[in-house]
Amino acid sequence: MPQRRAQHERKRQLTLLRGLSVALVGGLFFSEVLTRTQVDIATFWPANALFAAGLVVLTPRLRLTLAGVFVIFHMAAALLVGDSLSRALLYVTVDTLEALAVWWACVRFWGRAPRVRTMRMLAVLPAVTTPIAAISATLCALVLSMFFGAPLLATWIDWLLRGALGLAVVLPATLVLIDSQHSRAYRVSLAEQGVLLFAVAAVTLLCAHPLSGAPPFLIFPIALVAAYRLGARGAAMACLIVALITLPIAMSGASPRFNAILGPTAQARTIQIFIAVIFYTCMAASLVLAQQERLKRLLQRREQLTRVARARALAATEAKTEFLATMSHEIRTPLNSVLGFAQLLAQRDDLSPDARRQVNLIDSAGAALVTVLDDILDFSRVEAGQIELQPQPTVTEALVRETVAIMAPEARAKGLDLALDIVDSSHKTHDLDPDRLRQILINLLNNAVRFTDQGRIDVRLVIDPGAAEDRLRLEVIDTGVGIALEKQALLFQRASADVALGRMPAGTGLGLAICRALVDAMGGKIGVVSVPGRGSCFWFELSARPVEPTASPDPLPAKEAAVGRILVVDDHPINLEIAATLMSMAGYDVDQAESASQAIGRARKTAYDLILMDMHMPEMDGLEATRAIRALPAPFGTAPIIAMSADALPTQVERCYAAGMVDHIPKPVQRETLYAKVERWRRKPGPRPA
Repeated sequence: MPQRRAQHERKRQLTLLRGLSVALVGGLFFSEVLTRTQVDIATFWPANALFAAGLVVLTPRLRLTLAGVFVIFHMAAALLVGDSLSRALLYVTVDTLEALAVWWACVRFWGRAPRVRTMRMLAVLPAVTTPIAAISATLCALVLSMFFGAPLLATWIDWLLRGALGLAVVLPATLVLIDSQHSRAYRVSLAEQGVLLFAVAAVTLLCAHPLSGAPPFLIFPIALVAAYRLGARGAAMACLIVALITLPIAMSGASPRFNAILGPTAQARTIQIFIAVIFYTCMAASLVLAQQERLKRLLQRREQLTRVARARALAATEAKTEFLATMSHEIRTPLNSVLGFAQLLAQRDDLSPDARRQVNLIDSAGAALVTVLDDILDFSRVEAGQIELQPQPTVTEALVRETVAIMAPEARAKGLDLALDIVDSSHKTHDLDPDRLRQILINLLNNAVRFTDQGRIDVRLVIDPGAAEDRLRLEVIDTGVGIALEKQALLFQRASADVALGRMPAGTGLGLAICRALVDAMGGKIGVVSVPGRGSCFWFELSARPVEPTASPDPLPAKEAAVGRILVVDDHPINLEIAATLMSMAGYDVDQAESASQAIGRARKTAYDLILMDMHMPEMDGLEATRAIRALPAPFGTAPIIAMSADALPTQVERCYAAGMVDHIPKPVQRETLYAKVERWRRKPGPRPA
């Protein structure tokens, strides 16, 4: 591969040498023969620019070859038009020094061949080369004046304009034509290129022809079209074509329009200005268009990269969610067996107090592990932006009282006083998500209990009525360890609470991060005020709209004996035994099915009051089994079906509802939750309403 690149570069260098040599020889004879003024100085001199460009882009060996071509043919052209040998030597010497000075300046300022790709470079290049042309004009004018009797000022002006125009126009044009990026930027067919350049030549010839009355400004539109379609290379070629046509006609005196108005000297100046103006106008337009095209391509590429990165991020998020869901399922399934049998053991009357305490510890440890799983899943939803709120009419005061009552036994077990203070006890109903509000408060209370060894915990609810919305403020105040000021900013970040407090009790450290995400989703604020050694006050504020309370459901008769026939479906024999035993202990008649097909067969023969359905089973899963049962005629297909699964993500629960299930009980199954949902739906037979 390196050899191929080296061979390709050698071929490119030889091609450049041939092209520059041909252009150099042609430019020398064109300028000497067709563009000389009255003081025997060419009006347009591209040779120095071509030689300087070659010195910049060619290898050292090829530079010497090009220098030989320049010197030999420069001498030949000068002698051909009648210059003396001494005068020809002067011209060759001054022009060679000028080209070498331009080469040195390019290496000094840019270290390589300048790349004319921006307006800035287009302006900087003549600013660097014009002083060099002025110095060489001064040197040549002095020698011609002193030894050949030429007029000093006229010679200096002609030589300056000759050299400056050549360097200002031909050098950037040559660098543009050499630059491969300009050729790649515009993919135009050779036919279109030929048509456009021919049109430029035709219009230029029409405007410059002695018998035509066409004004010269007609050249501008067609030259700009070439610049627009062909880019900077098109602008360079179009302007060189204009110079090659207009200069010989104007300097030959064949244009009566110019001759009648201007003298030979003024005519030469006008043509020089015209060529410079049209070149920089077209080149500036093409570079601006090229810059816009580059920005467009860059934007498209970045958009493509953004789409790819977004797709990868989404795929990574989905993979992470899938992994968490799988791990959650794999952990919850055996944990269901552990906690299920722990709950069954706790119901036995023949346990010793020590054994009962150990069973209760197993149950507590399992519940803590379930909390860890729930926190991890909640945090994954937070990071994926998948938090879903389900606002409904909620009596905030009642919800807070219930939540404090849940945490009271744990606080008492540590010897802590837990008190509730409610300001503006108006029993108002607000439109908010009760489950998420309860989750936030439980997290804050859990932290307060965990990090408070003695003293008290106060919960304060303030309801500040507003015109359209009420402001709810909840505070959890403890007398615990407190938090240093520099660590308080870390509290609501991932795994931050434990780090900030310098302890590592059981838990994921995600609770406060989840709280913040939930409060943000509700449009509220959360914060903390803490003094090390004296305690902390965690607070959050929400705005909630007051709504009319909904009618309360009729309470279930107390201690009513459970009756009904229930089908329990699970391919895991231990989980099947636990669920069946719990239902039997509650007084239900229980049938068991170890597969989905077995469940469908039983449901086809028996009108069950309720079906508990596992999700992951071989051959046919719980969703397919539910759809098959729903397709049965009444009353066999109308039994309420509750998912009893380790799938706990919201999307997984929604799939259960979509299949025709009425509710979802996550594993590990809590006995109270199981009994409450079974009794609720046993009294409401039929599919979940849409």
